[in-house]
Amino acid sequence: MTKLKLGPLADDTPVKLAVELPASLHRDLVLYGELLGRIGPGGTGAAVPPQKLVVPMLERFLASDRGFAKAQRNVSAGRQLGD
Repeated sequence: MTKLKLGPLADDTPVKLAVELPASLHRDLVLYGELLGRIGPGGTGAAVPPQKLVVPMLERFLASDRGFAKAQRNVSAGRQLGD
């Protein structure tokens, strides 16, 4: 069984954002959505649309970026000191 990094997706109210993707990336997102629907945790068998994958993937990417987390803590600490 393939292990995917994304788990069940929260149903949040979306914010519109227009982004142009290369065709190859779109095809990969479509395939990922199909796989997630079939074999992912809580999979219903229905493919997850590509636009529903972008936010969780970006959140996971940012959460795993140690440099970003460190910079984010430094910014937050600076804001607290400046208040």
